Amino acid sequence: MEATVPDERPSTEGPATFREVFAQREFRAVFVAGALSWVGDYVAKAAVTLLVFQQTRSVALSAAAFAVSFLPWLLGGPVLAALAERYAYRRVMVACDLIRMALMLLIAIPALPYQAVLLLIFAATLANPPSQAAKSALIPQLLTGDRLVVGLSLNSSVGQAAQVVGYVFGAAVAAIDPEVALLFNAATFGLSALLVRLGVRHRPAVMNPAQRSHLLRETRQGFGIVFRTPVLRAIAVLVFSAMLFSIVPEGLAAAWANDESRGAVSAGTAQAAIMVANPVGFILGGLLVSRLFGPARRLKLMRPLAVLAPLLLVPVLLDPPPLVVALLAALCGFAVAGMLPMANGLFVQALPNGFRARAFGVMATGVQVIQGLAVLVTGVLAERFPIPVVVGLWSAAGVVLMAVATLRWPDRQTVDDAIAAASAANAAPPAANGPVSDGTVGGTSDPHAGDGHRRHAVT
Repeated sequence: MEATVPDERPSTEGPATFREVFAQREFRAVFVAGALSWVGDYVAKAAVTLLVFQQTRSVALSAAAFAVSFLPWLLGGPVLAALAERYAYRRVMVACDLIRMALMLLIAIPALPYQAVLLLIFAATLANPPSQAAKSALIPQLLTGDRLVVGLSLNSSVGQAAQVVGYVFGAAVAAIDPEVALLFNAATFGLSALLVRLGVRHRPAVMNPAQRSHLLRETRQGFGIVFRTPVLRAIAVLVFSAMLFSIVPEGLAAAWANDESRGAVSAGTAQAAIMVANPVGFILGGLLVSRLFGPARRLKLMRPLAVLAPLLLVPVLLDPPPLVVALLAALCGFAVAGMLPMANGLFVQALPNGFRARAFGVMATGVQVIQGLAVLVTGVLAERFPIPVVVGLWSAAGVVLMAVATLRWPDRQTVDDAIAAASAANAAPPAANGPVSDGTVGGTSDPHAGDGHRRHAVT
């Protein structure tokens, strides 16, 4: 397997340009395919939610139709993501797209009972973890150096943009005919599969049959590589903390808009503004920070932006109008997006190739669980205390947590050693490594090999 991730840290040269990133033909195919799949996913969420509500007139069942898409991550995301390590990434992505296309066509059958709709939606979303894990592991094989960081930033930004476009377009189309929106989603999956199949060349699986053990054991190795190495663990804390606080305004938007609107704008407008603010800020932050600052400057900005993200939400303690809340949420999203791509880039460089999909599964599942818990806990607290007080104090706690995380950040030598260890593992012949063991790099029996020297990527 060719080594595609550079050994060195990000250079001090100027940032890579969007043109340089999109000049990579295979990345273009993966980028467009991912954008199509994401838009289709959010269109389908809006359509299925409305479809179930039209059938049952039940808000609870309608909400269940929305929430069921998160269940695969919560119930078995790391295990499903581990499957992506066993097969060629292109093959996994194409197969998952075709499976989801077929299931969406079934959901679009008129007058299908809502029980069948919920079951089919759950089945379709089971393909999300392996597909996204394969994509996350494939991109570092397509881009190197600062092009990888900019590419990851573009990928994150288009995901947020797809959420906004998908929800708006999906709600509009579903109001006319939910089945049409579902057919649109099926078409996006089909086109995505075609783009990946024709636009990405075949690469062998990073794990050959001789290296396989038990799927649960392989999943456990993914947890080990993230949490048993100090650098990866530090990044996990940083990323999880960012998700823990940035999601709260979006999750409480409906109650906030109805409780706090003073008549300047309608409750519906206030809710929409708060809900889209974080994704819009994330899009702008990802694009502008990665484009305006070079790699060395972005590396220096990463930890200050991590502390700044929750700090920007502390002023909601003053009970500002909803549109000001939306502005603060957008600035928070901007700070998070400015921090994440650099963290992702360092993670990719310091993680052995054979663990990428599994590490993505661990982190993506963690993000889903932490975001859900953050909204749940703050929602319960908001039943007893004013929302501005809850969010303001929650964010103040986030500032403390982020400050501790950044102060305990591994020193440069530790990170450099992690990158060197991963590069050495990637350069070793796969046959020499044999079956990998828990928490080790390249299957080495040394329990300290690579320990304390790795960096984590989330999206």
